[in-house]
Amino acid sequence: MKKLKGLSLLLFCFVFLLSACGGGNNTSQSQPAPSPESTNTTPQNTAEPEPSEEPPVDLGGRIIKVAAWWDLKPAGATAGDKARLEKIAEVEKKYNCKFEFVNIPFEEYMNKFTTSVLAGEPFADIVQMEYKSALPAILKGQLLQISEFTTEKNNINNEGNLQTKYPAIAGGEYAFDNPISLGPGIHYNRELFKKLGLPDLQEIYSKGEWNWDKFLEIAKQATKDTDNDGKTDVWGFSGWAIDAVKHFTAANGGVTVDSQNAKEMLSDPRTIEAAEFVNRLYNVDKVVRVKTGNKTNWEETNTFKDGNVAMFPAAEWMLGDLTFDIGIVPFPNGPQGSSEQTYANTSASAKFIPKGVKDAAAVYQAYEETFDFPPTEEYPGQDYLESMYGNQEDIDMILQHIKGTGVITLDEAYPDYPTNTFVEDIIVNNQSVTATAEKYKQQAQASVDKLGK
Repeated sequence: MKKLKGLSLLLFCFVFLLSACGGGNNTSQSQPAPSPESTNTTPQNTAEPEPSEEPPVDLGGRIIKVAAWWDLKPAGATAGDKARLEKIAEVEKKYNCKFEFVNIPFEEYMNKFTTSVLAGEPFADIVQMEYKSALPAILKGQLLQISEFTTEKNNINNEGNLQTKYPAIAGGEYAFDNPISLGPGIHYNRELFKKLGLPDLQEIYSKGEWNWDKFLEIAKQATKDTDNDGKTDVWGFSGWAIDAVKHFTAANGGVTVDSQNAKEMLSDPRTIEAAEFVNRLYNVDKVVRVKTGNKTNWEETNTFKDGNVAMFPAAEWMLGDLTFDIGIVPFPNGPQGSSEQTYANTSASAKFIPKGVKDAAAVYQAYEETFDFPPTEEYPGQDYLESMYGNQEDIDMILQHIKGTGVITLDEAYPDYPTNTFVEDIIVNNQSVTATAEKYKQQAQASVDKLGK
């Protein structure tokens, strides 16, 4: 429209001169109707210049370090990886920089972060960090908010291959990452279900019948002595009891700690209801396989891999070495739950920029541009999901019914928050859920208060 404005003025002048020279009275018929922008009574002789794009920042050969506890460098095995590697090379030339992907063992990671930031020299410019580790770091002023290193020109959004804002934490927006955020659900052994004559869980879910009662019903039906030797050899469920309480609390509309309002939630009715349900699985109906003999042993997260458990919670990255076919549905809703919140995201992580990073805006912009290439997948994460799941219906279930339904759970961020002992007293020591919640209520709130809001 800006160029049309200048053109309208030139036409107007040309017609005016013809009219003046010829003495005619047809000016109004010969002159084109003015555009909305050409009705300005102040004559302009030239069109407004188009805004020019600012030249990229020259980072002077700087190395931009991107750190995680695994190798973030694209392996080049897929079309997407190859496209990203080409884009990285292009961005490095554009900004006169080099990207280095730093892989630090998990057990060393946070110590390296803390010591380097305190020294004013962050060990990396962009760091992968779990939310439960990020919360204390934010409260200590060790991470920058997104608004401090992005502008309106930065393309943080939810589209394509670019970066997206991740959920707020400590009252601000600090986190960003790829728009691929998956979450755990209830996986089930399809082969075992067929062998036992159990209905497929996705069919139950599609009928709107997937709730705690149906979950328990299926778990009880699956717990059997199939070889008639007097011992149970197939179980309905397995997992880490502490995580199970957190997941079922989330599926009941609750959370084990309210970090936004700095409030303990072990005594919340939704948490108590979930803990009672998990206790029933373990100690009343006894449908849970405990391979190690310790119900609160983290290693129980892998018990399902033996193939004699019908249902189990698992993240997709745990499924790579399975020898049997699996399916997935969301965690079943509790009496106070909804499909909007189905699981506890206990290990949520994203990218952050530490305090002390120089030229943070330029660093962020360069990093984000390494994702700015034509999509090679039909949807973000397609290659990864198809490498984990052999059935499209499972991928659809994840993308349409599980993705985005997690609630970030941060009780591990608080020093001495007693979730573990709370669960152990109930599941291992057979203590009353209500009495145990009352027992640890003050300790839980003191732990929240100690870290601060």
